[in-house]
Amino acid sequence: MAKLVQKVFFILISRYLYNFLSWFRKLWYHMQGMYVGHNTYLPSIKITWPHQVVIGDNCSLEQGIYFKFDGIWKQGPSIIIKNNVFIGAGCEFNIRKEIVIGDNSLIASGCKFIDHDHGTSLSSPMHKQQGPEKAILIGNDVWLGCNVVVLKGVEIADGVIVAAGAVVTKDIPPYEIWAGIPAKKISQRN
Repeated sequence: MAKLVQKVFFILISRYLYNFLSWFRKLWYHMQGMYVGHNTYLPSIKITWPHQVVIGDNCSLEQGIYFKFDGIWKQGPSIIIKNNVFIGAGCEFNIRKEIVIGDNSLIASGCKFIDHDHGTSLSSPMHKQQGPEKAILIGNDVWLGCNVVVLKGVEIADGVIVAAGAVVTKDIPPYEIWAGIPAKKISQRN
């Protein structure tokens, strides 16, 4: 009897409560200018400027994602996630310029995207200096392994795989496999 009660409780929580909370979050963020597509479940996330974020249809997001538009209010969106994208737990989008993630991409847990730097001049403390800002573009059908870091100005073309823990500092051509710090080509997809 206890197992049946546990099963019923689990079904109620997973099907109804989580869906209601997702619906409520979507409504709340929609009122603040964020767009979340159809059949996209919205878990508990952190977000600084909701109007800067667009999430497409049929996306799967896990808990603890941080959408940080790093700056003062400006017209959006700057964080654009297209359709059928998976984003794992604990990913961070630290964006000033723009990031676009293409359709059917897989972003594993702990990935970080940073599209800006601090200045390095000796004239004032580094934390007060604005550095260069360049958009990040991720193509369609891209797979980034756990804890990949993608830095400013990088364009990752369609069909690329980046191994876990890599730091991507330069553009990656289509259908290549990269790994390491800094990331380098290790293979080609067949």
